[in-house]
Amino acid sequence: YIAMEYVPGGTLAAHTAPERLLEPGDAVHIGFKCCGALDYAFREGIVHRDIKPANILLAQHDAKIAGFQGEVKISDFGAAYLRKSQAVQTAAMGSPFYMSPEQIEGGELTFASDMYSLGVVLYELLTGKRPFVADTIEVLMQKILTEDPVPPSKLRKGLSETIDTAVLRALKKKPAYRYPAWLDFARELSAATTQVLEPGSIPDSEKYVALKRVEVLSNLSDAELWEMVQAGRWSRVAKGKTIVREDEPGKTLFFLAQGEVKVTKGGRLLNLVNPVEYFGEMAYMWGGALPRHATVESMTDLLLAEFEPAALDAMSTSAQLHLTRALARNLVDRLALANSRLLR
Repeated sequence: YIAMEYVPGGTLAAHTAPERLLEPGDAVHIGFKCCGALDYAFREGIVHRDIKPANILLAQHDAKIAGFQGEVKISDFGAAYLRKSQAVQTAAMGSPFYMSPEQIEGGELTFASDMYSLGVVLYELLTGKRPFVADTIEVLMQKILTEDPVPPSKLRKGLSETIDTAVLRALKKKPAYRYPAWLDFARELSAATTQVLEPGSIPDSEKYVALKRVEVLSNLSDAELWEMVQAGRWSRVAKGKTIVREDEPGKTLFFLAQGEVKVTKGGRLLNLVNPVEYFGEMAYMWGGALPRHATVESMTDLLLAEFEPAALDAMSTSAQLHLTRALARNLVDRLALANSRLLR
């Protein structure tokens, strides 16, 4: 027997019919998460070769919640090509509607082939139609090789030009004209996600991209970064709001994803905190409620994450270790800065 993970949300095939389409933001966000999974597979030497809605599983999804917040699982690697293998491998064919032009022509397959297939999946999730259809395999392949797809926004109202740009670039005939890396495709999809969600919504993709930019978190794996995404309480904070007051007890850690805050004590400016930096780490590292030694106020509109110690303690040991090292480094940098100011 084979023991496999149970994934209760079903496959994306259930959401390709015109009457059962996901919200555009959800569809694009699922594409973003698939980019991360396929990037990991490619770095491990794997080209999937059969990306289609039926092979993408939803671990969970609540349609009542704005924005897809569940996990995505890519399955069925039976047709996968192992680039690092020395064994002879057959030229297994994927599903015709989702095959890249180079796959049809028997050319060399890289991540760009899976990117094309994911582009077809996104096109279908967004519009309820495949970019190319035909009565015979021969005609279908000819269309894939020679015709340009209709922009998704022409088939469904409410889709932005950013979505058109991202999907159509993934569907370029030549691999060199698609995105040069999965990360580039993911960034474009993240930008598109923020444009189609309700104002004030914070998609997981935006959170992930913000954490990915933090240099001191570069040692975290993608899975560990997603742990941090889920552990945080994320919010948008307006300019001029007080986030932390000096002498008030607190134990939470803050991550500034966007914007700038000022740190003052007794009305005297101590520091300015820039995007992708932490503050409040002393109280968190102390391990209990500690009177805040300074006041923190937003100087611009912010994207802010607040982490309770219990939520961080629930992360994997490896993720906690990397985070603690990052915070210690952050604290040392600030102490060094304070020392240099005192010596002036």
